[in-house]
Amino acid sequence: MNEKILLSSPHMSDEGYEQQYVKEAFDTNWIAPLGPNVTAFENEIAAKVGIGHAAALVSGTAAIQMALKAAGVKQGDIVLCQSLTFSATANPIIYENAIPVFIDSDYETWNMSPKYLEEALIKYPNAKAVIVVHLYGLSADMDKIVDLCKKYKVTLIEDAAESLGTTYKGKYTGTFGDFGIFSFNGNKIITTSGGGMLVSNNAERIQKVRFWSTQARDQARHYQHSELGFNYRMSNVVAGVGRGQLKVLDQRIEKKRQIYHYYKESLKDIQDIEFMPLNEWNYSNCWLTSITLKGKISPIDLILTLEKENIESRPLWKPMHLQPFFEKYDFIGNRVSDDLFARGLCLPSDSKMSIEQQNRVIKAIRGLFVHA
Repeated sequence: MNEKILLSSPHMSDEGYEQQYVKEAFDTNWIAPLGPNVTAFENEIAAKVGIGHAAALVSGTAAIQMALKAAGVKQGDIVLCQSLTFSATANPIIYENAIPVFIDSDYETWNMSPKYLEEALIKYPNAKAVIVVHLYGLSADMDKIVDLCKKYKVTLIEDAAESLGTTYKGKYTGTFGDFGIFSFNGNKIITTSGGGMLVSNNAERIQKVRFWSTQARDQARHYQHSELGFNYRMSNVVAGVGRGQLKVLDQRIEKKRQIYHYYKESLKDIQDIEFMPLNEWNYSNCWLTSITLKGKISPIDLILTLEKENIESRPLWKPMHLQPFFEKYDFIGNRVSDDLFARGLCLPSDSKMSIEQQNRVIKAIRGLFVHA
């Protein structure tokens, strides 16, 4: 059996930057929530993406929940959420006892359709927040979405869990809305093993999130709590890994983009394969190279073929409005996300993948289409 080729796995720096910061934490006994690595990681992420403030948390999911709280979302409020995404985008809406309404994608970006977002804003004029996602490192059409959110006076939250380093017209995704979130889960473009970051230009809201996420402890000599708190802050050890990873973010982006373009060039003669859209206004981090199929070969045919060669791949996200848990909620759109899900899959895009391994993937794909 050939060595397994993974979809996207953790990739520590060759220089050992992560170990240096973790060692400092051990040497100084900062093995605790918070600490100098946490503060520095927040500052370094904010500086990298060009935003005022950041709060390091235990996950991207926690960051979305804190963004909803910071936006004032409460029980019974409507939150308009992109349907084609991972459930971690939508779950925090339920955590806050709010009501999700799912919005379809468009083919141009695979992300939230501005057309259907406006339909939803007309139908739900009192919507409290919009959560747009930048799937697979592709930015949504932010000019239109930002304009709509301003027009209808609704808070915009960007789920940039998959798009750290992606820019839209030269500006980093995650920095267009009132709040943005990043994820450092193990399969992301950089990782802390698990972790997330909330970013915003609103200093007061970020400070409030830090308060809530450290158990909402009041300033008193004794332990006093006037609000419900959460144990969501990132630890000093984990933040040390993040600081080291951030140093190689640009390298990881360039490698992921090379992987995307090599697949595209090597498979360009197969008419039944279409690649995810890299629009001219989008400099994508190409987190996962994703494709759609339009012939008689289905995504599961290709996934099983790759699996036989010990190569990992997976379907596109199943839209939230098709999920058993969420199907009772309203959906605004024309089933574009259904179509992308039915025809799409993600190819292995591991930043440690060699050219020989990528050629194995390409050979397996070509073999299936030649013999179909």
